[in-house]
Amino acid sequence: MITVGILYGGRSGEHDVSCCSAASVVSHLDASRYSVVAVGIDVDGKWYVQEKPVIIDDKDFGKKLKIEKTGHWLVNHYEDENRLTFYRQGSGKKVSVDVVFPVLHGSFGEDGTLQGLLELAMVPYVGAGVLGSSVGMDKDVAKRILRDEGIPVVPWITVYDADWKSNSEKITENIVSTFGFPVFAKPANAGSSVGVTRISDAASLHDGIKNAFRFDVKVIIEPGIQCREIECAVLGNRSPEASPLGEVVPVHEFYSYEAKYIDAEGAELKIPAEMDKQLEEEIRAAAIRGYQVLQCSGLARVDFFIDTTNNSIYLNEINTLPGFTSISMYPKLWDYMGVAYSELLDRLLQLAFERFNERKNIYNVID
Repeated sequence: MITVGILYGGRSGEHDVSCCSAASVVSHLDASRYSVVAVGIDVDGKWYVQEKPVIIDDKDFGKKLKIEKTGHWLVNHYEDENRLTFYRQGSGKKVSVDVVFPVLHGSFGEDGTLQGLLELAMVPYVGAGVLGSSVGMDKDVAKRILRDEGIPVVPWITVYDADWKSNSEKITENIVSTFGFPVFAKPANAGSSVGVTRISDAASLHDGIKNAFRFDVKVIIEPGIQCREIECAVLGNRSPEASPLGEVVPVHEFYSYEAKYIDAEGAELKIPAEMDKQLEEEIRAAAIRGYQVLQCSGLARVDFFIDTTNNSIYLNEINTLPGFTSISMYPKLWDYMGVAYSELLDRLLQLAFERFNERKNIYNVID
């Protein structure tokens, strides 16, 4: 039986979302094929191996995987070849896993930092590697690469915290003259719409940018466009597949964190999205191309805008560890294709081993 290490929680602003996603993953893993070791990471970055995964009710998120903060756990990456081992200091208890499933969103989980640790540990893990994770997480860098590959992206202005503090007036003038209003201020490295503000006038610009800087030292400013929000689930390594498209129709002013996770009626998810077949195929092809250009593997949800004034498409962002809650678009899109949640998890774990086996020879030291 394969032992799967579920890493969840984490230090990012998406900690609670991760706990919610983890509850769904643990609930749907085939118990006849996998044993589960749940490792909760608290908001301070401390790791805790759970004696037994416990799913609890939550007033906002429905179900969450609890983090029981017991013991002092150490990570040992060389105890057992190609397995990750956790030691409980004092008791000497040892727990090992064959493959890691990082059910983590945002910083310190989806941005390449954790993936670097797992590469050093030489253990298989689900999802993109260091480069794909870090590039996919940074909206500014991802946009530059996609643009240079000829994939349309929404125009943007990058603002650094130090520059904003020293020259906010000039930056404000540039934003207003370039885009006008409304605009969106977004942390360059965050997900789930954490820290995103829609700004409708100059008086609100400072507060909106300040809010984004709570979550990153780099912020991007984008013009607001009248658009449809379209999402595509991509699955695979060298030969990825694209799902049918889904559409998010927000009830709120935009698809905010609250609309995604707190308000059960915050948005309508339409699967499949209604559109011309040619446009659908264009978006699906762009999703696979963007996935490959940004060096993704395993899985990603690729998000698009369709400008309702002229039908232009823009690749908005790529999510290398998308939400896996019971209402998340990624598993829903594959479910529509007849790939049940449990089967989807099987395929992701298979892809983790496939990628690891392909790369393992490069770990060898030259004799």
